[in-house]
Amino acid sequence: MSAVASVKLPPLVDPADGLTVDEVRRYSRHLIIPDVGMAGQKRLKNARVLCVGAGGLGSPALMYLAAAGVGTLGIVEFDTVDESNLQRQIIHGQSDIGRSKAESARDSVREINPYTNVVLHELRLDSTNVMEIFSQYDLIVDGTDNFATRYLVNDACVLLNKPYVWGSIYRFDGQASVFWSEYGPCYRCLYPEPPPPGMVPSCAEGGVLGVLCASVGSIQVNEAIKLLMGIGDPLVGRLMIYDALEMTYRQVKVRKDPECAICGKNPTVTELIDYEAFCGTISDEAAEAARDSTISVLDLKAMKDAGQDFLLVDVREPGEFEIVQIPGAVLIPKGEFLNGSALEKMPQDRQIVVNCKTGVRSAEVLAVLKGAGFANSVHVGGGVLAWVNQIEPDLPSY
Repeated sequence: MSAVASVKLPPLVDPADGLTVDEVRRYSRHLIIPDVGMAGQKRLKNARVLCVGAGGLGSPALMYLAAAGVGTLGIVEFDTVDESNLQRQIIHGQSDIGRSKAESARDSVREINPYTNVVLHELRLDSTNVMEIFSQYDLIVDGTDNFATRYLVNDACVLLNKPYVWGSIYRFDGQASVFWSEYGPCYRCLYPEPPPPGMVPSCAEGGVLGVLCASVGSIQVNEAIKLLMGIGDPLVGRLMIYDALEMTYRQVKVRKDPECAICGKNPTVTELIDYEAFCGTISDEAAEAARDSTISVLDLKAMKDAGQDFLLVDVREPGEFEIVQIPGAVLIPKGEFLNGSALEKMPQDRQIVVNCKTGVRSAEVLAVLKGAGFANSVHVGGGVLAWVNQIEPDLPSY
């Protein structure tokens, strides 16, 4: 592991007045650590920490923050528990399927530590509510899985001068850092611009090893505890990169960018922006291609029932295709369209219909097809998931 300079920071919160006898009993293994002691534990008791998301990273983060004795835990979450969550989101259980994730997480936290006060924010975080919510907390733990929310969290924290602990997971790889513009770089210093739409698959598209969430989530909690207590060397100005397959950790130094759009010398971002537009979900070309060339799964079923002659192409990856597919679909992954090798397989005398999991990747492929002269091609809005939900609910979903 490379040697990277560390940053010494003062404690983020003041100590609470005291600990009860029951709390001393509960936190005794912390109290006998010289760097923690009564003072450190009382800081945890007095801390207010917000966790954005109660999913893969939020699950271990919330559970260990509660177990550590954080006095107030806020949870921002608008989703409900799905069976596919349970492979990694261990704060939820089988009986929670269909429930609010925020309520499920709250109940688990209360079971872990009844002395932790839980505050629920059951809403989608956006530019209209983030400042009011974040202002109530000392520290933000970011457990989100999309770029728009990450930039939103970063910009709100910079504007409010609050630190946040960031983590990211994908397949077997994890990353973690602490962003605090007062003492080091922010997220925009590391990633000034979001990647092109469709370039980086989400965990829903590419998958994630369930236990990776625990590995990265525990690092996030470790960093949060250090910040709250003012101990150790937090990951400010350092990016921790974890490879679970090779079992390696390495660090990369992240410098504060003097030209950063929000925390640089002459910031151009001085207030919150439209983050969905900033990051985009699909490219402009894909949006244009799909504008008048999107069919629903009901349209597709009607075409099949009428015996229309068309080629249905599934542009997902082989592993996804193996799980579930629309009957009659032919697998040709998106990458083969992007590199051009799939175009020679496309018929000139039949309409081409493309589908993916949700309609994002198929829109990107549709743009390639139209650019190559297949003008009457269409794609299936909602993709395989919509087909399962609306047409064949007995098929598996993922």
